[in-house]
Amino acid sequence: MSALASLVRAYDRMAERGEVPAYGYSQEKISFVIPLNPDGTVAHAPIDLREGEGKKKTARLTAVPQPTKRTSGVEPNFLWDKTAYALGITAGEGKRTSREHDAFIIRHREWLASSSDEGLQAILRFLDRWNADQFAGLGWPDDMKDQNIVFALESERLANVMIHDRPAARDLWTRLTATGDKTSAACLITGDHAPVARLHPAIKGVWGAQSSGASIVSFNLDAFTSYGHQQGDNAPISEAAAFAYTSALNHFLERNSGHRIQVGDASTVFWADSSEAQPALEAESLFLGFLDEKEAGAVGLKKLESILAKLRAGRPIEEFKPDLPQGVRFFVLALAPNAARLSVRFYIEDDFGVIAERYLRHLERLRVEPPPKEEAPSMWRMLVETAVLRKSENIQPNLAGEWMRAILTDTPYPLTLLSTLIMRLRADHDVNGLRIAILKSILIKNFNMEVPVSLDPECREPGYLLGRLFAVYAQIQTAALGRNVNATIKDKFYGAASAQPRKVFRMLEAGSANHLSKIGKQKPGLKVNLEKAVGAIMEAMSPEGDPFPASLPDKSQALFGLGYYHQRNEFFKKSEKSAPEEAA
Repeated sequence: MSALASLVRAYDRMAERGEVPAYGYSQEKISFVIPLNPDGTVAHAPIDLREGEGKKKTARLTAVPQPTKRTSGVEPNFLWDKTAYALGITAGEGKRTSREHDAFIIRHREWLASSSDEGLQAILRFLDRWNADQFAGLGWPDDMKDQNIVFALESERLANVMIHDRPAARDLWTRLTATGDKTSAACLITGDHAPVARLHPAIKGVWGAQSSGASIVSFNLDAFTSYGHQQGDNAPISEAAAFAYTSALNHFLERNSGHRIQVGDASTVFWADSSEAQPALEAESLFLGFLDEKEAGAVGLKKLESILAKLRAGRPIEEFKPDLPQGVRFFVLALAPNAARLSVRFYIEDDFGVIAERYLRHLERLRVEPPPKEEAPSMWRMLVETAVLRKSENIQPNLAGEWMRAILTDTPYPLTLLSTLIMRLRADHDVNGLRIAILKSILIKNFNMEVPVSLDPECREPGYLLGRLFAVYAQIQTAALGRNVNATIKDKFYGAASAQPRKVFRMLEAGSANHLSKIGKQKPGLKVNLEKAVGAIMEAMSPEGDPFPASLPDKSQALFGLGYYHQRNEFFKKSEKSAPEEAA
């Protein structure tokens, strides 16, 4: 099933539950409502519908007649619009504000002329009376300018009924959207023979895209057309199907919808399809929790905690497959901005148990001892480890989508992830648990290696041994000079040691002799232990090969970081154990 077809099916299910607007309507940000008397006079000052305080006020999402798709032309909306159209008022210079307001008046006179409905006639009378100069005289707030507004009869406003909600307005809007010379064809999504959508409704809420909305399907240049077809006729999708897939997608993209998460530059939405509502809701909650444990809904939180606890304990995934919702079809769609269009980073459709198992295997590959602070880190938390200064705007544009797609489809990770992490380690020398966990997962997935979770004295990989040896030399320096040194061995030499060991390790070996001599005068037992640690690692190195090669490939540099991390934390464990003994 295509992404658009599955979105249409999702819309049908949500429409039955009243979660999405009816055909011809859409959820738009409305900030103010103007209360009218039947004679068109303003009952009192506009009502502010926004929520929040000060500059953090946010407009209320309200179902209104579907907006026109504006490019460079002047096209008013039906019974609502921004103040430039509805009132002839704007905060800027407004070079074409008068044209926009005139168009709003002319079109509404055409649309409402034959109606005798009290509410629709009130709007006509208001437009006949209204003059833009009245705005300042009435003392209406300046922050109302350029906001979307609707109208209501004062007698119905307290019941939260706007004029566009009145039955006469809905019937008129249905007739208006059904008129016109429209081409009919077989819809590519539903197969029905129906009027084709010339332009598809805008998709809003994709991070980085135009605030007015963008399109997945559009034809605005001759190069995109074929056989002389214009716009939507090139890929015939019925108006009903176009409305359905965009309404469902806009609903999923809403903030706090429980169906979206930001993965780098990819706005990722997901939804479930099941014959029963509870397993579908549980699957969506679990999936959101996998990507960000803090965002997990109450439905799947307990089950999520149970699954992650078993995973952290090293239990095999096969043991807790029954904990996953069964019989649920799951969909994941990632969108990224691309000028006026949207790029589909990836689209995945599969049984939820399959997708969840793939993600759990990814978490299993991340397991390392000692664990990072976040044992089940969000995708964003892992991605910022690849960015310069850990700023989200420095994350490579395509990396997030490629990595997430690889995880959910069980394919090799992008190798740019490996090279980027190694570059960051060489630049800032921050060998933390999260970075090492990611490197470990790459080695397992891409190179099919058996990589140790914790310190493994039996591992004979050259990169791993060199990393361990580097950690021992760093510990020798710390034991001799203390922790208050201007620049440690790691600060000075980690990048060179991991990439070109031959240039560094002979020098480190010579320097460690002086440090060990100093340690021997104060703590001869510690000196012996450190010398044994160096000797054990050197003995594990291949005797016939050069223990210090001229260079290490990326794979071995990842092992270098893992070996350093394991050995360094082994010293921390020993110091923690010895501290109570010394105190006693």
